[in-house]
Amino acid sequence: MVIATRRKFTIEEYHQLADWGFFTENAKIELIRGEIIEMAPKRTPHSVCNSRLWKQLYELIGQQAEIRVQEPIMLLSNSEPEPDIVIAKKKSDDYLTAHPTAEEIILVIEISDSTLNYDRETKLSLYAEAGIRDYWIFNLVVNHLEVYTYPFSDGQGIFDYRTKNIVLPNEKIAIPGFLELDLELTAIFPNSI
Repeated sequence: MVIATRRKFTIEEYHQLADWGFFTENAKIELIRGEIIEMAPKRTPHSVCNSRLWKQLYELIGQQAEIRVQEPIMLLSNSEPEPDIVIAKKKSDDYLTAHPTAEEIILVIEISDSTLNYDRETKLSLYAEAGIRDYWIFNLVVNHLEVYTYPFSDGQGIFDYRTKNIVLPNEKIAIPGFLELDLELTAIFPNSI
């Protein structure tokens, strides 16, 4: 009897598949724990929130850090997710030689509507395991910001964050790494303006 098994990929193998033309040019995919995952289509509120957030972050942070929008990051040896926004440390080559790694990342942000459970479970666990200190989810289902900090492992292979805070859409929040800068959430959520 033959048992079917899934084939898991490393980041290097994933890049090799792309080089060989295995994926279509406009494929919306990411590598999560060795599996190639098709990304959900972005709805209008998601796109509006993403655009507003990027503009606000760029106005506040400017050239002090790299603000990457829907670009890959490299985590562990088998994951290359494409978060909605990443704030990474400044690098002289603008990450030309390699995508940012966990050590270079200041903040990861996902904007969630149809992907809320996936972002709260699969992505949260991955970011915690990689040691991403600050992870935000702009929850468009109930219009608030979920702020996760201090990743940990329970010693049995479960990765999570020690703290979760909720920030309401009429409040502001300090940006990790730039605590003197406040992000006004009323300018971000699609239903706030």
